[in-house]
Amino acid sequence: MNRTRASGRTVGGLRTLSLQAPAVTLLLLWMIVPLGMTLWFSFQRYNLLMPGMTGFAGLENYEYLLTDPALWSAMGTTLLLVGWVLVVTVVGGTLLAVLFQQEFAGQGIARVLAISPFFVMPTVSALVWKNMMMHPSNGVLAWLAESLGLPALDWFSSLPLTSIIIIVSWQWLPFALLILLTAMQSLDEDQVEAARMDGAGPLAIFFFITLPHLKRAISVVIMIEMIFLLTIFAEIFVTTSGGPGLATTNLAYLIYIQALLDFDVGMASAGGVIAIILANIVAIFLVRMVAKNLED
Repeated sequence: MNRTRASGRTVGGLRTLSLQAPAVTLLLLWMIVPLGMTLWFSFQRYNLLMPGMTGFAGLENYEYLLTDPALWSAMGTTLLLVGWVLVVTVVGGTLLAVLFQQEFAGQGIARVLAISPFFVMPTVSALVWKNMMMHPSNGVLAWLAESLGLPALDWFSSLPLTSIIIIVSWQWLPFALLILLTAMQSLDEDQVEAARMDGAGPLAIFFFITLPHLKRAISVVIMIEMIFLLTIFAEIFVTTSGGPGLATTNLAYLIYIQALLDFDVGMASAGGVIAIILANIVAIFLVRMVAKNLED
């Protein structure tokens, strides 16, 4: 039992606060210092290639970015990439979760193999897809096309954004499968059996029992994936380098170009602030969506 002082505060509460303070302070510094530096540099003229050209720039960096077609192209590419990957992973993960919930020979091995791509590093998976799967001469997909009498396709030149979507979807589909398959374990089998006895077919069971049961899990998958998909970088860097042109340049890669290729720290920082604002807008939307599903 905590002893109460005259001020109304408890000794135990103060002791707990003193124990938490170092960790909380470290986390705050870890977040606030980089954010503060990014905000500071976003208002500065700071290009490493022109060290004599410095000073307060005001809103010039933001004005340049907001009137630059590359920013809007990158934002559009980011939204397309995130949207299509979410569609592929959520739909595919749901169908695979229903499939792997069924009893069949080698079920355990199949589950492990289906989930294993999630543990492959993004750079490694991008290299595998670039050199072994989508290579126009020696890739597996080129061999399959030639076996069917079709011309081999240079994926990264002809369908660059589609190629990135396929690679990223392959990485994140196991995550969606893992979350949704876990949620499937809590599905009431008696309810499913009662629906079968009432004459419900597989499609009716899926749409009226399984899918509503997975609604919360799907919301969690969308929230977590969207947070990470907004910062996709390695797959683009390894495969297309943002090209051809700006076809696969998302917001994260545009900031990389400004910072580490053009060495314009001020412009890159302004892009980072815009990315933070966009991420917070998305986060607010996602938190409300998940909270609504939890209330239901």
